[in-house]
Amino acid sequence: MFLYEELKKLQPDSHIVFLAAKKAIPKLQPYQNSAKLITFENSIMSMARSAYHLATSRVVLVDNYFGFLSVTNFKKETECIQLWHAAGAIKTFGLKDESISFRSRRAHKRFLHVYKNFHKVVVGSDAMADIFKEAFQLSSANFLRTGVPRTDLFFSGNRTKAVKEKLYRENTVLKDKKVILYAPTYRDDQLDEFELQLDLDMLQRELGAEYVLLIRSHPVLKNKINVEEQYPGFAFDYSTGSDINEILLITDILISDYSSIPYEFSLLNRPMIFYPYDLKEYSKTRGLWDSYEKLVPGPIVFDSLEMVKVIKEKGYDMNKVQQFSAMWNQYHFGHSSRLLAEYILETERERNVNASGS
Repeated sequence: MFLYEELKKLQPDSHIVFLAAKKAIPKLQPYQNSAKLITFENSIMSMARSAYHLATSRVVLVDNYFGFLSVTNFKKETECIQLWHAAGAIKTFGLKDESISFRSRRAHKRFLHVYKNFHKVVVGSDAMADIFKEAFQLSSANFLRTGVPRTDLFFSGNRTKAVKEKLYRENTVLKDKKVILYAPTYRDDQLDEFELQLDLDMLQRELGAEYVLLIRSHPVLKNKINVEEQYPGFAFDYSTGSDINEILLITDILISDYSSIPYEFSLLNRPMIFYPYDLKEYSKTRGLWDSYEKLVPGPIVFDSLEMVKVIKEKGYDMNKVQQFSAMWNQYHFGHSSRLLAEYILETERERNVNASGS
């Protein structure tokens, strides 16, 4: 919400409308007095209201791939800005996704229509801009190198302090021990049959005296292991609730695989372990931007025993983390929201001047 706050600060009378999934509406409630909140779902009323605002807005901000953009014809003066939901990428997406080869020609055409509606894409680095060029078939002129707005959290001392205090109040154990966060990527075949690929008995036995383990699985998974009952005081399910960037603020060690979380976590200059237990299969079915070893800034392990060994021996190379952060957080300095808000408002002023002079 950093961008929203900056827009309101720079231009208090900005008319802002949120089109959001039903589950996201509660997080937007604090802004309901100064912005319009519309639930974006498959109902005639919702779609009609959403279509009206898409057709009449001068600036449209999106943060993911949305199929409706394939049939959206924006007005000439409207600009659609893609914020995306990641500061970097390990797994391929867009036109480089391995699975796209199984899609129809009609689907390819639909994808391209969506990507052509990304008039501008916000990036935090030139490296990410290069990836978007390939994934979305964009040119250099399509990018706004302001940095990703939500990374401002990592530079906001007061807000960071408040977030950490809130999380510690909600779970006092987190303040007394070091925090390991395990955040695996969602796999398509896990929706109904999710199995946590960790030896929790071993982890608790070997690490429980010094560490706690937070697990951040995808919220859509239907059958989750009730880790809090089985491993009280050691393992906690943080799959829903707090924003992932807030959880990163209290994380001492991140364990991930193909997720984009490490790109933002690297701003904190803390150790990471990479656990791609299905690397060979995942590389073939989904695809990676480069060899896995070149993509990640930390030790790679393939089972819980290796994981424990790295943690106990502190087998991290923090120089790699710093180099990784410098590459992917090139434009992240804590004022990305302000720079993007200034761009939006200045562009709007120029349009109004041109319109009045024509």
